[in-house]
Amino acid sequence: MEACIIKTPLGYTKITGNNDGIASVTVLNSEEQISDIIPESLEDCVYQLNEYFEGKRQVFDLNLNPQGTDFQKTVWEALLTIPYGKTMSYLELSKQLGDVKAIRAVANANGKNPLWIIVPCHRIIGTDGSLTGYAGGLHRKQWLLEHESPYKQQSLF
Repeated sequence: MEACIIKTPLGYTKITGNNDGIASVTVLNSEEQISDIIPESLEDCVYQLNEYFEGKRQVFDLNLNPQGTDFQKTVWEALLTIPYGKTMSYLELSKQLGDVKAIRAVANANGKNPLWIIVPCHRIIGTDGSLTGYAGGLHRKQWLLEHESPYKQQSLF
C-alpha cells in the first residue's frame, strides 16, 4: 500500500492506495510532513481533490478500494448517489437502502467511511436539518457543505 500526505484547506490529508484503487483518504488533526513525491497510483486522487477544493470538480472519477463489511460498502455506495450540493438525512438514507429500522447501523457505517470527501458522508445530516456527528469534526462538515452550496454567503465587509 502506498501513501502520501497533502495539504488541503481543511488540514493535512493522508491518501493510501495502490494500483487496485484508493483505499483511504483521511483528514489529520495534526501537522504532518507534506509528501515530496506522490506515488503514481495516487496522483489522480491528489489532482481530483485539488480540483474539488478549487471549485472545479463536483464528481470524483477514481477507482476506489475501501476495506469494510458488505453492509458498510452498500452504505458507502449509496452515499455516492447524493449529488454535489445536496444533503440527505440518516432516515432518508435508511429508507433508500430498504430498511428504516437500520438507521443506527447506517449511521455507524457512515461514520466508518474511509474515503473522506470522495464518498460524501458529509452530505448526511439530521432529520431536523442539523449537522450531526462527523469524524473530521463538525467545523469541517460545515465548511464542506458551504463549499458545495449553490448559495454562497457573501461578506458584508
